[in-house]
Formats: sequence, C-alpha cells, structure tokens
Amino acid sequence: MTFTIRIKEEITKISINNIEARSELAGFISLAGVVKNNKLILTMENAAVARRVYKNLKEIFGINIRVIVRNQKRFRIKQIYILEISDKFDYVLESLGIYADNKKRLPEEYSVDSLEEKANFLAGVFLSIGSISDPATSGYHLEFVTNTKKESNYLKKMLNEFNIESKIIKRQKKYMTYIKIAEMISDFLRLINATNALFYFEDIRIYRDHKNMVNRLNNCELANQEKVINTGLKHLEEIDYLEEHNLIDLLDDKIKVIINYRKKYPESSYQELADIISMETEYKIGKSGVNHHFIKMKELVKKHKEKILEQ
Repeated sequence: MTFTIRIKEEITKISINNIEARSELAGFISLAGVVKNNKLILTMENAAVARRVYKNLKEIFGINIRVIVRNQKRFRIKQIYILEISDKFDYVLESLGIYADNKKRLPEEYSVDSLEEKANFLAGVFLSIGSISDPATSGYHLEFVTNTKKESNYLKKMLNEFNIESKIIKRQKKYMTYIKIAEMISDFLRLINATNALFYFEDIRIYRDHKNMVNRLNNCELANQEKVINTGLKHLEEIDYLEEHNLIDLLDDKIKVIINYRKKYPESSYQELADIISMETEYKIGKSGVNHHFIKMKELVKKHKEKILEQ
C-alpha cells in the first residue's frame, strides 16, 4: 500500500458533518467529475474513497447512484470504481456550487467561503487528484495534477491562504501544483486532519534531518582534522628546514618552546598545543599566541629562501 493510499484511506475514516461533507464533495467532484451523456461520472481507484463519495452523495442528496467496478490490466490488475449519477445530477452540481445554469463555473467562482470549508474542499481535492511521495523511500513531494492552468492557480491560491507555498509546472497536456518543502507538506497533512500520516511523515523527517545533521558534523570534523594534520606537517617541514640551515638559534626562547612541542604533537591543533604548553611549562599562551609564533617561524624560512635565491 502506497503512502498516498494510506492517507486517503485515513481521510475516509474521519467523521464529518453534512456541511463538511458538502465541501469535501465539492472539492472531489470539481476536479474529478465528468459530465457526459447527461450523467455525472466519477472515476476512482480506491474502494474506500468510492464508498466515502457514495455515502456522502446518498446521505446529502438521496439520489440513485449506479456503481460500476472494472478490472484494469496495465502492468498489474487493479479495480476501477465508477459512480454514475443521472438522477438530479444537475441539481447536485449546482447545489455544490460547481455548475450554474448548466455551465461549469471557473475555479475562482466555486462557492467555498470559510477556512473550515476550504480545508474540507482541499481534502476532497486530495482524494480525487492528490498524491504524496513516501518520505522513507524518496524526497518530499506533494502534487495535484489538473486539466487546466486555472484549476492549478486556484489550488495554489487556496493553499496560500493557509500559508502553504506551492509551485505550478506544465506536464504534457496537464498542469501540476506541487509542494517540495517538508514543513509545508506537514502543514497540509495537519490541515486535512490526516493525523497518523502526519506523525509518520514527521518521524521520518526528524530522522532524516538528524541523520543529515550528523553527517554534516562528521564531514566538518573530518575536514577540520585533515586541515589540522596538514598544518602540522607543514610546520614540521619548516622546522626541518630551520634545523638543516642552523636557523633555530635566530628565534627567541618562546618560539623554541613552541617548536619543541610541535615536534612532540604534530597532529595537535593550535588550541591543543596552547593548552599543553600552558599546563606543562611556565609559559602561559593561547591559541592566537601559538599562531603568532608559527607565523614568525614561517617568515624566517621565507626570508632565508629569498636570500639564497638572490645569491
């Protein structure tokens, strides 16, 4: 069972009143309903969703609904559920604000008023054309595929009213309103009351964020350690050069202390060297002091090399 199916089946188990059910039906039918041969045709792949839509239509409008179940063979056999409504279908559409005077309204004309109704409307839209990737197996992705750009723009505008940011792209002959930000997907699941799906999504998101943070810290620590080791090796090269050319005595006693401890602890950082020297000798020094002495040592090596080149 996919994550999307799990969410849709969870939504179908949520108890709602007639007003909420009307908004949910409006969202579902406005994006998935097809009027053909004086019939309203609703096609879906999920039995739980089909039962939900059938139940709500029956209880609210008391109409006759023909149920057709077909087996579709494409890669694997799956059942398709079709609800056909010929009895008062125009009344249903007008009552839900989808049609007026036998003409489908533009998306922005759908009669969805309060935020509560819009939340139920979006739940219906998700039941009809929504999909969310499983965060445990892929990236964060929520999408609604619509037939027209106006419908996608309408969904984008409605989501924005709940501070959920989305984007729109064209996919072949259809349009897709999608969300890639994990926090926004969590907000949407919370909005449509998919609590179990929300907890699952958040658990995976927290785990992945923690894992990524640990990896970043480990990479940062490895990079810093590599930098410390390379710096220590460079110091040893400079010390060897000073000793080979009898230049050590040109340095003051404090720098000689630093040199001796660098030879003892070639892989230590400036702060570690400073702590060791301060603890084992009477010379109290900090990280910046150690760095300052190494700069002097480096300058002496540089000047000597330049002098040799001039000769």
